[in-house]
Amino acid sequence: MFGVGEHHRPDFAVSAPAVVLGAAAARTARIRLTSAVSVLSSDDPVRVFQQFATVDLLSNGRAEIMAGRGSFIESYPLFGYDLVDYDALFAEKLDLLLALRDDERVTWSGKHRAPIRNLGVYPRPVQQPLPVWIAVGGTPQSVVRAARLGLPMALAIIGGAPDRFVPLIELYRESARRAGHDAIPPIGINSHVWIADDSRRAADEFFPSYAELMTRIGRERGWPPTTRAHYEALRSPRGALLVGSPHEVIDKMLFEHELFGNDRFLAQLTVGSMPHDRVMHAIELLGTVVAPAVRRQVESRAVSAAAAADERAL
Repeated sequence: MFGVGEHHRPDFAVSAPAVVLGAAAARTARIRLTSAVSVLSSDDPVRVFQQFATVDLLSNGRAEIMAGRGSFIESYPLFGYDLVDYDALFAEKLDLLLALRDDERVTWSGKHRAPIRNLGVYPRPVQQPLPVWIAVGGTPQSVVRAARLGLPMALAIIGGAPDRFVPLIELYRESARRAGHDAIPPIGINSHVWIADDSRRAADEFFPSYAELMTRIGRERGWPPTTRAHYEALRSPRGALLVGSPHEVIDKMLFEHELFGNDRFLAQLTVGSMPHDRVMHAIELLGTVVAPAVRRQVESRAVSAAAAADERAL
């Protein structure tokens, strides 16, 4: 899985995820391609659907939409939307996006967009339906909405202690059951990750760019500056940052899997500007060491759990 987020500010490179993912589709054969996230509230769902249907066709069925309200607000004034409508915009546009996904011809009306009266929307994707995930940052209302709609949820954990998010995962599963969904939709965890050959190297490589960016964002939002002590607390065994040696990152991914039982983990490997050769090495360690070890352990746990369930049934 490869994902790019949508931003409209000078310290992030991508404002049009579908364009970048279309280029990736032409150069890859197996990897799935997702936005992370598409700021649906300030976009037109028709265009979002058409763009990702096109990526799905270019990639022969490997595209996904990860829709969210966004943690940055620059797109709202840029495209002429009022932040007073922050929640209403997302709810309405998600409704339209799902209608477009489910039917070739759509009749729809809402408050924040012109109505559509029995019009076809093209192209149609390879995948039926085109996967739509909901990205949430910790708001219970967003969790419940995703669960009631039966949509997979991607939970961003970029600060604090991961175990404090357990109630949100439990809320999601309970809300999905109450909504009548027999199968609980997949759950993903999205976090900041950096991997180097040893723990100290990883910590020293990642800290300067991480601290610079988070401090800059903090000035905009009223957070205190990011200190080395705060950073080290976040990358401790029970903190939100997965920064360390391959062994440390494996242990933390498995710890979070014990907490959440998540189906997917999406690693954001750069926060700020990092040297390209080090990024490539981190990707190599993720793909050749960390991911295989995590998959083996998760599969082993699943086999053990199934065997224990069989024994209880006898």
